[in-house]
Amino acid sequence: MNKTLTAYAPASIGNVSLGFDLLGAALKPVDGSLLGDQVEVTQVTEAGASEFSLEVTGAFANKLPPEPQSNIVYHCYTLFMQKLAELDIAPSGAIKMVLHKNLPIGSGLGSSASSIVAALYGLNAFYNDPFDKNTLLLMMGELEGQISGSVHYDNVAPCYLGGLTLMNNQADRIALSLPTFENWYWVVCYSGISVSTSAARNILPKTVSMADTIDFGRQLAVFVDASYRKDQALAASVMKDVLAEPHRKSLLPKFDESRAFSMEQGALAFGISGSGPTVFAVCDDLNKAESIHGWLNDNYIQNELGFSHICQLDLDGTVCL
Repeated sequence: MNKTLTAYAPASIGNVSLGFDLLGAALKPVDGSLLGDQVEVTQVTEAGASEFSLEVTGAFANKLPPEPQSNIVYHCYTLFMQKLAELDIAPSGAIKMVLHKNLPIGSGLGSSASSIVAALYGLNAFYNDPFDKNTLLLMMGELEGQISGSVHYDNVAPCYLGGLTLMNNQADRIALSLPTFENWYWVVCYSGISVSTSAARNILPKTVSMADTIDFGRQLAVFVDASYRKDQALAASVMKDVLAEPHRKSLLPKFDESRAFSMEQGALAFGISGSGPTVFAVCDDLNKAESIHGWLNDNYIQNELGFSHICQLDLDGTVCL
């Protein structure tokens, strides 16, 4: 019988408004549905099977290039095998991988990170965990950098580790887990359009004013302190993006109206998830979250590809199903 396992990696919010490239959060819909990519890893024992094969399925499979060598899962496989060879671990025969592409590309939900994390986590579990968490995270960041043009961990780290993560970016400890507010609901809404990470970065100014730099540092420091002291009012009060949102919101139709409605309905904070176009609203009451969820469904979504979910933070991160 062929050995098979399936890894699931949740969607994530990069930046979380106040932590540009430094803060990330993993998402778990409250209705129990899975919001993330899945990767199956199977050992193929049939004679004549190719060393590696890849199948892509799922709602957004048709948005990926058809050639397996152009898929990030293939690059995950080749990097993992290279690292295995450095440990003198022999491959265990032919491998088939199946990517269930459930997250839209260019959505701001950590789509590429989810595929990368699920693929590497699945391969590591398949080979009985030869790499520790930090080593695997370094590999995930390297592959994410191939797609976005620069290495950053604010999607791969929460996607892999779960919860709310602060990037440390030191080789021996890439990410730090932060305390979370268990009563917070995160309403996320993907409009259906696509915003590439590179385009969203190109729209940003090349220099930042001294005032914005001070505000950015102050807000992030206060948020971390408030999280540890469980002061949710203080933590929410500094969840404002002074670096990217003023420029990126021009790429997101109906952003200002969506923020205005959400804050009027009692949201604690509202912002852009990663590079957008997904937005998120933070609430401390499920009824408020449901009201905002309904309005965003009716007003922020631009086409049939869009969707929204009421979530809490996924504290488990990537798991084998």
